[in-house]
Amino acid sequence: MIRGLRPLLRGSTYTGVLFAYAGALASLPLLPFALAPALAWRSAPEAAQIVLVLLLWSVLIGSVGLARTTRRVLVTAARRLLRVPLPDPVAGRRRAGSVVGPAAAAGTAPSGAGRWRTPLWLLLHVLLGWTGALVSGLLILLGLSLPGNWLGGQVELNLFGRPLRVEGGWQSWVLALGCLLLAAAGCAAVTGALRWTAPRLLGPSPAERLALAAERELLLAERNRLAQELHDSIGHTLTAATIQAAVAGEVLAADPAAARAAMRSIEESARAALEDLDYVLGVLREEEPGTAPARTLSDLPELLDRLRHAGAVVEPDLSGDLAQVQGTLSRAAYRILQEGLTNALRHGDGGPIEVRVAVGADGLELSVVNRTGAAPGTGPGTFPSTGRGLPGLAERVRLLHGEIDFGPAGPRHWRLAVRLPVRLPA
Repeated sequence: MIRGLRPLLRGSTYTGVLFAYAGALASLPLLPFALAPALAWRSAPEAAQIVLVLLLWSVLIGSVGLARTTRRVLVTAARRLLRVPLPDPVAGRRRAGSVVGPAAAAGTAPSGAGRWRTPLWLLLHVLLGWTGALVSGLLILLGLSLPGNWLGGQVELNLFGRPLRVEGGWQSWVLALGCLLLAAAGCAAVTGALRWTAPRLLGPSPAERLALAAERELLLAERNRLAQELHDSIGHTLTAATIQAAVAGEVLAADPAAARAAMRSIEESARAALEDLDYVLGVLREEEPGTAPARTLSDLPELLDRLRHAGAVVEPDLSGDLAQVQGTLSRAAYRILQEGLTNALRHGDGGPIEVRVAVGADGLELSVVNRTGAAPGTGPGTFPSTGRGLPGLAERVRLLHGEIDFGPAGPRHWRLAVRLPVRLPA
């Protein structure tokens, strides 16, 4: 039982009591508006007037809880004073540059039974605040008054119309200590009740949880996409630049023109990678990013030229009209070929790299075949591998409802083959 109460009482009890009492005091400005009708109805019985005042006071307090600003203030105060991990309300939350889906849009405005949770919690907050203040104040007053009997006097209390006489001696000290302990227990109980009800009434509703999950899913999908873009772009650029720098160093004296061509290729690759990096950093910093660098199959010849400047022998086999493949499919096909060619540079033995792109009526076929070393990872172009490239390719192809196959293709050859469904314009 003690273990079950521990989560309710963790955090600062003092700040929790302060939070409860602040709610009680904040309701005082509304009391005159509730008293006015009762004062006008002087002929009513006293009990009816009290009920009317309490009812009108509750209605006024609950109406304040209908405002969105009230909920935000209560959530912030509960986080800081009650130490309750509450998320911000969904309304108005939107990442710069992100698209909020239907689920997130549905959770921006609480409706139905959900909109009454904040007024209900506010009423409970005020009720617990006044109850805790009155009960603990009475107990503390008793705790300070009872020890006077130790001096030989007597204290007579009138509790709810009943006289209560406390004799002098040590009994008064015991009762005083008991009153103070009960006051402390009452404060802890008020804090525990507020901590227990805050997540249930101030926390996200089912619709808001759905919106938060949709927002989180969009954020994770965007981060995964950016990670894949960085892997494809920066990984290819560093691989090609390293090889081109080595080639330029070897032919610098014998063939200055080839060395200059390799250096120009390094410059072009680095500039393209910087564009990708600037875009990704803009998104991660939640700034308004510019247009994402869109490289498509029309940029494939430039990519193959950079490979040739790196010393690779590329044998392209292009069939069909590449310009007919557009949009997301064309960009994905470029990234797939870029990753395949990067792997061929990293793990190949310097032999020819066969690149095949075939545009058909119902599909786009891509393949990259290269020779490998006598043992895996022994070729002259071998680089350390993170192991993220092929899984990333498989994920990209799966999202496009395509098919992917990779692995050894005969002795000392590696093959990457992808087939993507495509609908060409009429």
